[in-house]
Amino acid sequence: MTDSSAASHLSSSPPSTVLSIDPGTAKCGIAIVQRETISPNQCRALHREVAETARLVARVLSLLAAHPVVAAVLIGNATNSAPLARALRASLPDALPLHRVEEAFTSQRARVRFQIENPPRGLQRLLPPGLRTPPRPYDDYVAVLLAEDFFAGAFPDPEAPTDASVALPGNIFPAPQKP
Repeated sequence: MTDSSAASHLSSSPPSTVLSIDPGTAKCGIAIVQRETISPNQCRALHREVAETARLVARVLSLLAAHPVVAAVLIGNATNSAPLARALRASLPDALPLHRVEEAFTSQRARVRFQIENPPRGLQRLLPPGLRTPPRPYDDYVAVLLAEDFFAGAFPDPEAPTDASVALPGNIFPAPQKP
């Protein structure tokens, strides 16, 4: 089974729980995100972590065994995604879809969310938000945003043209425009 596009997946019944990955060269953000059944526009993260890229496949398989409700795996389409997607596809069960999703501006949005959810302490409070360095990697927040965008249909297909900015809660960065 090859990578499928998120658009074809959204046309059928979308999954309610996904494992989302923000790939990187040294570390990857991983999140298991569930769409709320009462309010489909809201999601909740069941699990978040930052893992070493070298151990990503083993960690994903471990998480899938611990969370059998996961119905699909999402991977961002930027840094190091192609080799990681191939390695994951080779290791994942054939019945579990693997979708590559657009991750434009997710790092910036994740940094903003991280700073809101983890307010600065001590002297860090005196610095303007743009000068604060997060105390830990926030790649797990990026993975959560990838899943939220997938559920919202904000970036259903990286190859499809976008014609307007996507209004997401707390989104201060517009959706990417394709030429």
